[in-house]
Amino acid sequence: MNMTLKGTLAALLLSISLGLSSGVLAQEVAPINVNTADAELLAELPGIGPSRAEAIIEERESNGAFESADDLARVSGIGPATVDRMRDQVAFEE
Repeated sequence: MNMTLKGTLAALLLSISLGLSSGVLAQEVAPINVNTADAELLAELPGIGPSRAEAIIEERESNGAFESADDLARVSGIGPATVDRMRDQVAFEE
């Protein structure tokens, strides 16, 4: 009987702690402006590491600002699947 009570209390505490932490996990992050972000910030996007971040900056400097997520496909190594994964995490103001 004593073990059942301990197990129930442990489960209850775990449920409460998970419930409290879900608000932190669901926190929204501001989109990254690909027309002004540096390489370190761009590398945080899904599917973009340091080398692709540098390629985004080179493309931006050579051919002008990006107007939409689909424009990121101009960058070598970034295809439609990568664009779709980051679509909600990017902005395009100049």
